[in-house]
Amino acid sequence: MQGIAESPEGGLRRGASRLDGKERIFAFRKVASYPAYVSFGAEPEALLGPWRQNLVAYGAVAAVAALTLLLVSWLALVRAQAEQAALLQAKQEAERRLVAEEGLRQSQKMESVGQLTGGIAHDFNNHLAVVVGSLQLLRRRLERGEGDTGRYIAAALEGAQRAASLTQRLLAFSRRQSLDPRPLDANRLVSGMVELLRRTLGERITVQTVLAGGLWPVFADANQLENAILNLAVNARDAMAGDGRLTVETANRPGEPSAAVQPDGLPLGDHVVISVTDTGAGMPPEVAARAFEPFFTTKETGHGTGLGLSQVYGFARQSGGHAEIESLPGRGTTVRLYLPRHSGPMPDEAVAVAMPPLPPPGQGETVLVVEDDDRVRQMSAGALRELGFTVLEAALPSIALRLLGQHPEIALLFTDIIMPEMDGRRLAEEAVRRHPGLKVLFTTGHARGVAVREAALGNAPVRLLKKPFNLESLAAELREVLGAA
Repeated sequence: MQGIAESPEGGLRRGASRLDGKERIFAFRKVASYPAYVSFGAEPEALLGPWRQNLVAYGAVAAVAALTLLLVSWLALVRAQAEQAALLQAKQEAERRLVAEEGLRQSQKMESVGQLTGGIAHDFNNHLAVVVGSLQLLRRRLERGEGDTGRYIAAALEGAQRAASLTQRLLAFSRRQSLDPRPLDANRLVSGMVELLRRTLGERITVQTVLAGGLWPVFADANQLENAILNLAVNARDAMAGDGRLTVETANRPGEPSAAVQPDGLPLGDHVVISVTDTGAGMPPEVAARAFEPFFTTKETGHGTGLGLSQVYGFARQSGGHAEIESLPGRGTTVRLYLPRHSGPMPDEAVAVAMPPLPPPGQGETVLVVEDDDRVRQMSAGALRELGFTVLEAALPSIALRLLGQHPEIALLFTDIIMPEMDGRRLAEEAVRRHPGLKVLFTTGHARGVAVREAALGNAPVRLLKKPFNLESLAAELREVLGAA
């Protein structure tokens, strides 16, 4: 009744009964809208006992679950720590491998550099010994007033020319030589070389050609291509010990749509293939794999520099093509040159190799020589005067521009490319801007001359004379430039 008084709609009430003195928990609720109540009383233990039992069961389950979760978490932590340790070990191992690989690459690089510099030093010392020794003997004979000096002059010139040829081979290997690519007919070039190859290889070697019909024109430097074929032929002669058969073959190679069928390193596109095959001893795979390396040779000391094949490879790559070797011991060797196809129109005279006749001497034209090296400038000026030209000299581009303003009769600017103040390219542009009719001939011994040749000066092609040059090549270039008017 006390609970109803406090909560007329229903509720709970705990207390001791006045009838038996026991403590009970009463639940009561009013029955709808009737003035009556339903109640139920139970001792607390009767209600709380089962609840405690259920709580213990649920607690046991919760404890097992918690322990399981804790165990799983611990195992996950242990595994994560193990994986982290494994990853750290793998990372350290990868770093150690990278360090080892870098050390190996550096060692190989230094070995190659050592081989390269050793070969250069050996060959250059030989050539310089000939030049220096011949000049010293020549001077002593001249001081004594003796004649018979021609052989010493010839020996010095030959040594200098061999040294110049060595630098060209090195530039070819490094793909930094100055090329003069033009459209040409490879069949015509090969046909024109047959007699030269026969004289070079000797009578015991048969030279035959297999020329493809409908061969595409190629875009390459004719002189360098001829040198490459000649290099391959000389290597083949040595491999055949002077007795065998050399076959030079040409073929078209259409560009394949899938790079998977391309030879390693061959750019996509159409190419003309020039193959040189011999019947010599051949090479094992480990030797063929190194054949294009500079100064690598299997010949005895003093027989060959080891630069022939590397020069061929460098020329092919710089021309936008590729070179590969196929060889087996006892079955001969085939070297293939892949050169890019020329798709444009062919010139009227697509000769194989241009061999101009010795040009006539100068007719007194004024040439301005710009060279910062005093010795080279004096030598160039002396050569030009020897050829019949009037010469003005400038050590710097600023002096050259001043002389151009003072001497309007200057017909040609003969300038080095690498100089202080400004390079020869900028000097030529400024000189032609001030004197539109001025002709320009560049000269350089530096590999950056390649970039100059690839450009054009106004509407005229760039002419480049590589150092060192002789009187014949200088005269030919001068006549070519001055005669272009």
